[in-house]
Amino acid sequence: MEPNTLFDKIWDAHVVHSVEGGPDVLYIDQHYIHEVTSPQAFEGLKKRGLPVFRPEKTLATADHNIPTANQHLPVKEELSRNQVEKLRENCGKYGIEFFGLNHPKNGIVHVIGPELGYTQPGMTIVCGDSHTSTHGAFGAIAFGIGTSEVEMVLATQCIIQPKPKKMRINITGKLNKGVTAKDLIMYIISQVSTGGATGYFVEYSGNAVKELSMEARMTICNMSIEMGARGGLIAADEVTFRYLKYLPSLPGNFDWNSLLLKWRDLKSDPGAEFDREIEFNADHIKPMITFGTNPGMAVAIDDSIPTMDDVSAGLEPSFLKSLDYMGFVPGMKLIGQPVDYVFLGSCTNGRIEDIRAFTRLVKGRKKSPDVTALIVPGSKFVEQQAHDEGLVRILNKAGFELRQPGCSSCLAMNEDKIPAGKYAVSTSNRNFEGRQGPGARTILASPLTAAAAALTGKITDPREFID
Repeated sequence: MEPNTLFDKIWDAHVVHSVEGGPDVLYIDQHYIHEVTSPQAFEGLKKRGLPVFRPEKTLATADHNIPTANQHLPVKEELSRNQVEKLRENCGKYGIEFFGLNHPKNGIVHVIGPELGYTQPGMTIVCGDSHTSTHGAFGAIAFGIGTSEVEMVLATQCIIQPKPKKMRINITGKLNKGVTAKDLIMYIISQVSTGGATGYFVEYSGNAVKELSMEARMTICNMSIEMGARGGLIAADEVTFRYLKYLPSLPGNFDWNSLLLKWRDLKSDPGAEFDREIEFNADHIKPMITFGTNPGMAVAIDDSIPTMDDVSAGLEPSFLKSLDYMGFVPGMKLIGQPVDYVFLGSCTNGRIEDIRAFTRLVKGRKKSPDVTALIVPGSKFVEQQAHDEGLVRILNKAGFELRQPGCSSCLAMNEDKIPAGKYAVSTSNRNFEGRQGPGARTILASPLTAAAAALTGKITDPREFID
């Protein structure tokens, strides 16, 4: 047998039918839905008189536009309220498990899937959300789909997809003190560009990746889409197995040894061929921040914004437009730039490890009075952990408040909007114009860099606070 990539092994095992010279019909193991991209899909089923083919393979949660305060009260915003209610109705009608507001398992779809054991190695996973690539951290093929495709999966448990090309990004070395998985993926995107992985599915490998926790790996895979990739994945290993073994939903309900036997084979064979291979050295990476209006416009926190001499020919107008929106100029340093808001949360950095890291840095210190901080857990489970571990008490003492779960300021579909012209250091995944509110200026960063900004009221190298 020819050596095979991890991606090929999973993809080929799920092909139901191949169209010669065309796409594949791919079986989907796990389908996640939320309140924003599902209403039209269910309406399509209704018009065609179709049932949900395998409702047990779909899991629903409310996350994108729910409030992160006073969740015991009715949702104020009418569109949001209607979308959440419609999802509840549709799930009830079609027999789909739904974790709505105040449900103990509620949370951001890409946070609860892994923490509840629904995401497993070797799976194909889809959701009507671009950051579905998060689940690839478990050695799964996971990618976002459109509303019409959501309907297709609900009706058939399959999807028609062209097979992507394969890229491997190998990261050698070791992350330095104060440098996180968020900094690593931001560095990769800054080097590859926001379109450099278009048409590819990316496998991350190398010593620096192997040393990452599962939550850090989810951050890496989450932002694969930001360099144009269809998705990203990391081969399951002992770190993965330990994480899954501690989930009560797995060892107690499955033949654990049989699962392990199957999962251990899920890796790229020696000699497997990729369409493109790239290598980076983690030793050279520093804490990263964005200066523009896409995730590829990022630099090390102590570097300067590129000058016009550094910009590729033809890109000058968009570069200047981006800086004009942000209120920056070519060649300036961002260290010391005042900030107004700090957001810790999202499917990128709303897990318990992110809240722990933020809390460790602010412990014994005080939030800047000039900063409004939105600390938003990714799920009810994360929220409970933060209370149980005493993190909330430490945060409160430092002047911070833990809000309730939801997507929140990542895309500002609820009340958690950044006002026009204000600067927000955000641990989310996108810094597009208006992403966090009309006219909002977003600077992407890690939880540590966000914590440093929250303490000082300006962009600050987090390594200054780390012993």
